[in-house]
Amino acid sequence: MKTEKVEICLKYPPKINAPGLMTLLYKGKLRSIMDYSAPTLELQMILTYLLTQAIHFVLKRLRMPTFISQILAGIILGPTVFDDDETLITTSADSVLILGTVAGFGYYLYLFLTGVKMDFSMTYRSGKKALCIGILTVMVPFIVSLVMAGSYRDEIVLENTNEISVLAVAYSGTSFPVIHSLLSELKLLNSELGRLSLSSALVGNMLSLFLLNVCQGLNTARKKGVDWAILHYGRVVTFVVVLVFCFRPVMKWLARKTVGGGMINGVCLYAAILAFMVSHKFTTSLRIFPNFGPFLIGLAIPDGPPLGSALVEKLEPVVSGFLVPLFASTCGMRIDFSYLHTHTHGSFVKRQSRSAVVALLSKFGVSFLLSLLNKMPTRDALAFAFITISKGLVDMAILTNMHDSNLITKPIFVSMSLIVIVVASIVPIIVKALYDPWRKYATYHKRSIMHCKHNEELRMVSCIHVPANVNSIIDILSTSTTESPIALHVLHLIKLSGRATPLFISHDMNQHTLSNNSYSENVVLSFQRFERDNWRAVTVKAFTAVSPANMMHEDICNLALEHHKSFIVLPFHRRWHFDGSIESEDQTIRSLNYGMLEKAPCSVGILVEGRRHLNRSNSQSHSFDSAPLYNVAVIFLGGKDDQEALALGIRMSENENVQLTVIHLTAGNRIHLADDIETMQDKIMLRNVKECCSYIINIEKQVNDGPETLDFLRSIVDNYQLFIVGRRYNCEDPQTTGLHEWTEFEEIGIIGDLLSSADFGGNNSVLVLQKQPWVDDD
Repeated sequence: MKTEKVEICLKYPPKINAPGLMTLLYKGKLRSIMDYSAPTLELQMILTYLLTQAIHFVLKRLRMPTFISQILAGIILGPTVFDDDETLITTSADSVLILGTVAGFGYYLYLFLTGVKMDFSMTYRSGKKALCIGILTVMVPFIVSLVMAGSYRDEIVLENTNEISVLAVAYSGTSFPVIHSLLSELKLLNSELGRLSLSSALVGNMLSLFLLNVCQGLNTARKKGVDWAILHYGRVVTFVVVLVFCFRPVMKWLARKTVGGGMINGVCLYAAILAFMVSHKFTTSLRIFPNFGPFLIGLAIPDGPPLGSALVEKLEPVVSGFLVPLFASTCGMRIDFSYLHTHTHGSFVKRQSRSAVVALLSKFGVSFLLSLLNKMPTRDALAFAFITISKGLVDMAILTNMHDSNLITKPIFVSMSLIVIVVASIVPIIVKALYDPWRKYATYHKRSIMHCKHNEELRMVSCIHVPANVNSIIDILSTSTTESPIALHVLHLIKLSGRATPLFISHDMNQHTLSNNSYSENVVLSFQRFERDNWRAVTVKAFTAVSPANMMHEDICNLALEHHKSFIVLPFHRRWHFDGSIESEDQTIRSLNYGMLEKAPCSVGILVEGRRHLNRSNSQSHSFDSAPLYNVAVIFLGGKDDQEALALGIRMSENENVQLTVIHLTAGNRIHLADDIETMQDKIMLRNVKECCSYIINIEKQVNDGPETLDFLRSIVDNYQLFIVGRRYNCEDPQTTGLHEWTEFEEIGIIGDLLSSADFGGNNSVLVLQKQPWVDDD
């Protein structure tokens, strides 16, 4: 065996911090600033981030993920563009080591947080469909890779020929973090396709990790004998047992020791971070799960609040915004496309590339066929298959680690990296073109209050963000009629924190999707009591959705679509104290309301809670028999939204405890055409109210402009507890002339904004309705 002698020169003491620009300028040694490691590292980081942002500014218009911009920045700053002696930022071997160390630490933190956010119980709670897809999409490509690689095993140029199985795992494996990142960028996390993709990806990720460890043990047996393989598997079993039966129970016990207010104890965070710090070194010394120690430690930490959420909240901004982009760029810096032009080992590189492509195609084919067998639409099945084969940061990190460990040659590393870059570039574009979660709402016709028959139950969804929303929703429901009952689905919306996978929990059926945790006990109990007090008039089913704030609309729309709902009630984003000061204002809720107004599959109402109701006790019982007289006013100007508001008011008026007043604001100088369908419908509805509903008070008021409307509304505002108005977005009328400029919240319309403003006292609740936006009346 030939021994090669390598001479390494080190300078002591190491130069870390430069003495300063002024000192170097004074001594005429400004060029020597790059001899210091700290300024060099800072320059490397600045150049990397500037170039990444510049590239992404262009590529984001092509819907390319940020990962591609980071890789391309690394390639540009690496030896592909600059020669080894002229590389722009890798000014010396020492600086490369420092940059790589910082970036590598960031990647291990990324793996740790990925494990923290994952719920391992998904692997056995995902259902037969996800289990089958997750297993077969890994095993079939793995077997195909082994068969193809075995046919030219004699040509393998690796440090050890037994490592071919590790390459097969790299080709066929599924990465949960990569798929989660893709779905998050495409905003498909809590869609039907997203949930299936996440469930099957977690199963595939666990199987890939298992196969990697099995292959490592088999390679150990071939190299050192069966005894060493048994020792390896013994260490693995011991490590897993310690994690499951010792470490995880300790972390759960520490998580329960929280201080007042739900804040996690600092000892828990320090213990979790300390476990992360020693995990990589510990697993490396045991020679098990190489480079996956942080991930497994994170997986053993309970996900979600309080511990998992606290860790993610504190570490995620630094990791995802600073360290992970740096790591992706350093992976790109290792890529030198000049190696593809060398003829050394050319045939082997081509065969390895062919093996990787065939494994990718077999993975695509298996996932596509299994989706079709599960009666998934063809376009959705294609989108799911592309999601399954997606590549990203974890795949690039595995190749980089194999390259740095001399398990694969540089030409193989470059060719495999090129495949990762190409797949990661085209998959988001194709998935976005194939799958549109809103497409299914286009055929959801005539779902509004107006289209409900008189004696038919009103099927509605009420959304709850905080427990304080419960009373205001129940107040509105208490005014509804007992003759036309309500089928109510209550959806408690919770922002996803400290978890990677969204949850959707059905409390009514006691069926929990992907979790055993109950987040909504008080909400559920309040509505169960309301259902009991109004037996036969209201049926309630409660659900909890835990999802990212910018994707909550998908849960609401799916629930409305699946259960054929006609009306969705959303809380307003601003809440007030009883004294009139602002209690809270959540812009994410406002964005959610805007999204629902644009794409909801049925009519939508935004409830602005009046301050006179804020002092009601949460224990107050609401029932039709005991409710006091409730004065409700419908402000009617005309149009589809106002027609919807009037239809709801009519249903409420059938409750003997409700006194409804319809206030029709007219403009004397307005001329309607004879063929104006909306105007004709307005007249028909108003005439029916006057002729058939004698118990409804009708007021017709002529106003000529916005100021007259303002004065009139101010004069009557104290006479009613609830105002029902139409949103009437972008409707120009003489009655509202000059008021649009003063509107603060466009989502509740001009009249709704006036009635809920501080100038009107804000003591009245306001329900703003928008009729189903998808289709017009025939």
